[in-house]
Amino acid sequence: MDKDTTSKEPAGFAFSALQHSKAERLADKVYENLFHAIVTGMIAAGTKLPSENQLAREFDVSRPVLREALDKLRADRLVSSVRGSGNFVKNAVGATDGTPISELEDRDALERIGDLLNGIELRLIVEPEAASLAARRRSPADLARMRAALDRYDEALAKNTILHYHDYAFHEAVATASCNPRIVATLKSLEYDVSRSVNLMRFLSHYPPMVRGEAVRGEHEEIFRHIEAGADLEASRAMRNHIEHARSRMLSSSTDF
Repeated sequence: MDKDTTSKEPAGFAFSALQHSKAERLADKVYENLFHAIVTGMIAAGTKLPSENQLAREFDVSRPVLREALDKLRADRLVSSVRGSGNFVKNAVGATDGTPISELEDRDALERIGDLLNGIELRLIVEPEAASLAARRRSPADLARMRAALDRYDEALAKNTILHYHDYAFHEAVATASCNPRIVATLKSLEYDVSRSVNLMRFLSHYPPMVRGEAVRGEHEEIFRHIEAGADLEASRAMRNHIEHARSRMLSSSTDF
C-alpha cells in the first residue's frame, strides 16, 4: 500500500504566508488612499475619521487590515488616536505642539528615507539595463501596456488623484518587456518600500504634486519613445537620468519618483 507522503504542515504554512502577504497589500492600498486624502486636504486637519467599522466597510477590508493602515498613518504623524473618541487628522505641520515635522527627531522617518536611497541605488543598477533589454525585445503587446500605463498616469494627473500605481505600472511594463522575470521580481520587491518613503518625502517637502507629476510624465515619455524606436542605449540613458532625477529631487526635498 502506497503511503501518502504529502506533508500537510508545509502546505498550511505556505497558505498562511500567502494570506498574510495579501493582507499586507490590502493595508498598503488603504494607507495610500487615506494618505493622499489627508496630504491633499480632502480630509481636513482636525477631522475625526469615521469609525474603524465604517472605514473597513468603505474599503471592503477586515478591521485588522484597516488598523494596520492606521498604524502607518500614525507612524507618519498624520493621524492621532484619542482614547474613547477615535482617530483624528493632525494639523498641517504634523505635530500637536506646532513643531514642523521636518524639525522633529524621528528616527523611524530617517530610516525610511534611508530605505528610499537604498532602493534608488538598486534601481540604478537594474532599471537602465531593463530599459535597454526592453528596447531590443519589446513586443507590440509590451508597447501597448506601456502606453496604457502612461495614459492612466495622465488621467490621474489631470484629476489630481494618486499617481504611484500608474507610475509603478509603467516601470513594471518596461521590466516585463525585458523578458527577464527576475528583473520583474526585483522591481516588485521595491514597490511598497519606495512608495511609502516617497509619500513621506512628499509630506515633508510640501512640494506641489502637479509640478512633480509633470516632471515624471515627461521623463516617462522619453523612455517610452526610445524603447518604441528600439534605441537600447538611449532607452538605458533615459531611464538612468529619470532615476537620478528622482534621487536629486528627493535629496533637495523638491519632488519624488
